[in-house]
Amino acid sequence: MSERFYFRQLLAGRDFAVHDAVATQMVNFVYVLGDREFGEAVLVDPAYRPRELVELVKADGLRVSGVLATHYHADHVGGDLMGYDVAGIAELLETTDVPVHVQRSEVEWVRRCTGVGADALVAHQSGDHVLVGELDVTLIHTPGHTPGSQCLLVDGRLLSGDTLFLEGCGRTDLPGSDPEEMYTTLSQRLASISDDTVLYPGHFYAAQPSAPMGDVRQHNYVLAPSTPEQWLAKFG
Repeated sequence: MSERFYFRQLLAGRDFAVHDAVATQMVNFVYVLGDREFGEAVLVDPAYRPRELVELVKADGLRVSGVLATHYHADHVGGDLMGYDVAGIAELLETTDVPVHVQRSEVEWVRRCTGVGADALVAHQSGDHVLVGELDVTLIHTPGHTPGSQCLLVDGRLLSGDTLFLEGCGRTDLPGSDPEEMYTTLSQRLASISDDTVLYPGHFYAAQPSAPMGDVRQHNYVLAPSTPEQWLAKFG
């Protein structure tokens, strides 16, 4: 499967959306997962220049067959970002008719913030699987940063969106955020992820773009507290 597996980590403002000042400042990662034998790929959080991303995938001989959204924020799926209009899934769907996979509790948030109709969104429960060709992506509901944040487990990689970074985690003081849920996510929902799984975050906030979960557990300060009280006292 590894020879068939297509994986790209693309940095907004560097690898695409090169002249977009907002993309350059926000340092979002967009990911592409695919099966070369089937010629299919999905985009993970295609914001800023979604049509450019489709062309990048096409240039590699694959077609975009779907979208996986980690959460509803505009820098990941498009919409209003502090007064800036960010292109995202709405613009993608104008030219590429594909399903957008989201966690069930995130559907209304995505719909409201992007204007995309609910009929374009595929709602999932935690533990659901999305197949890209024969590539199996497991969806893990990880609320805290938003109600329906999800991480994607695929081929030894964890794509974490804004749930967990190499250093720190997503903010819990935004609409829909919940610091208690974030602690449960970090301490329980992600506890079964093996140390050799490589973490790929939603933003380039550290010196490296990825790292094994074992290293992240050893060095990330948000994973140090051992009780909810300790965590909430520091990050709540």
